[in-house]
Amino acid sequence: MEKIIDEKKQGESLVLDPQKNAEQAIRNEKDGRKLYIESYGCQMNFSDSEIVASILANEGFNTTRQVEEADLVLINTCSIREKAEQTVRKRLEKFNAVKKINPGMKVGVLGCMAERLKNKFLEEEKIVDMVVGPDAYKDLPNLVQEIDEGRNAVNVILSKEETYGDVAPVRLNSNGVTAFVSITRGCDNMCTFCVVPFTRGRERSRDPQSILEEVNELWEKGYKEITLLGQNVDSYLWYGGGLKKDYDNASEIQKATAVNFAGLLAMVAEAQPGMRIRFSTSNPQDMTLDVIEVMAQYRNICKYIHLPVQSGSNRILKAMNRLHTREEYFELIENIRKIIPDCAISHDMITGFPTETEEDHRDTLSLMEYVKYDFGFMFAYSERPGTLAARKMEDDVPEEVKKRRLTEIINLQQQHGLYRTRQHLGKTEEVLIEGLSKKSDAHWMGRNTQNTVVVFPKENYKIGEFVNVKITDCTPATLIGEAVDLSV
Repeated sequence: MEKIIDEKKQGESLVLDPQKNAEQAIRNEKDGRKLYIESYGCQMNFSDSEIVASILANEGFNTTRQVEEADLVLINTCSIREKAEQTVRKRLEKFNAVKKINPGMKVGVLGCMAERLKNKFLEEEKIVDMVVGPDAYKDLPNLVQEIDEGRNAVNVILSKEETYGDVAPVRLNSNGVTAFVSITRGCDNMCTFCVVPFTRGRERSRDPQSILEEVNELWEKGYKEITLLGQNVDSYLWYGGGLKKDYDNASEIQKATAVNFAGLLAMVAEAQPGMRIRFSTSNPQDMTLDVIEVMAQYRNICKYIHLPVQSGSNRILKAMNRLHTREEYFELIENIRKIIPDCAISHDMITGFPTETEEDHRDTLSLMEYVKYDFGFMFAYSERPGTLAARKMEDDVPEEVKKRRLTEIINLQQQHGLYRTRQHLGKTEEVLIEGLSKKSDAHWMGRNTQNTVVVFPKENYKIGEFVNVKITDCTPATLIGEAVDLSV
């Protein structure tokens, strides 16, 4: 998923000690330095930027929406596709122009691109003063001191333990209604096209108690929906700390009290019955029936699963090191439909993977026809340096073929999206208001439990309210309706 997110809104410093937080906020307002953050890529990067803002708030930094007034500019990067990295380099050119006007401004690169390129970034981009990997954000105070003293600073050491469970994030660009809660970091799956295991390290899970504390705090602050985040949430496993791969060596007591993702999901749902719970991202090979059954059991767990498949061809799935087959994926879909009939399902799809043939492409189209996804994220294959695919496989599908196949996949998804949204026509559905419609200030925008955007007239409703909306019209991606009072 490559949803681009710009974080440019004013934040407030949040630390574990409320009194300390208030005192720090006063000091920051009086004499604090200005921090500007932009984040690109997945939801985890957005969540990480909130952690970074919190850590730097304790060092006297206030976030600002104006890059021109910033003392420190940070760009949180994505490496999942070449296009994402090109976007970052273009933004650095813009920052360079600002730095000529404000020569005291420092620039740092965070995230996956920083981890992938390391010291090379300083050589390639002369504007960059600091390079920080995803597991090194607690070292930011020391790194900032280094660049303040005129030295470049780099920390890209991957951790086996760090989860940032003890950091209370600053909610950047927040609507005050929805929030991300990180539960795992890293990935062990080693898909041949993916850089994540190299940029974010091995899988490790966060203490469930710290997750519950964060969720409870969000509820107290008025948030109505949270998304539990991880590169692979279904791999969540807390047995007292450490890497998931070391679980086999845990003690019998640790194993007996271990919490898996289904258990965590139930704990969160029970802790705040009035709060909507979502999660992302799932991996087909790791998603188990108990997760689906927990989803069906609790009304406040949203009926939506993002379930990336990447290809409909068994041959390509094997080449990608996706540890599931087409048939196993179908079985999982069937179980979801059986246990949660109204569950929405979305996908990630890559077209043009090395050696992909027209037959492989037709397999992908036929898989999409079988599932009829509600929506999806579709990309042409982009070779990523350091991955097994880049080292061992020739990128042999011509660009024009990739583009044509991608267009066919997108067009088919548009048809299926409309098929799915039409199924909502005439129904009355609960919608959480998140903000104004992009197209009309006279309409609210929210989402139903299936994660579909719903637009309806504002009337006297407010952001953060749950409203029953009767669906009267639709597009392939949006539901249109009118609020109704079911008590009448």
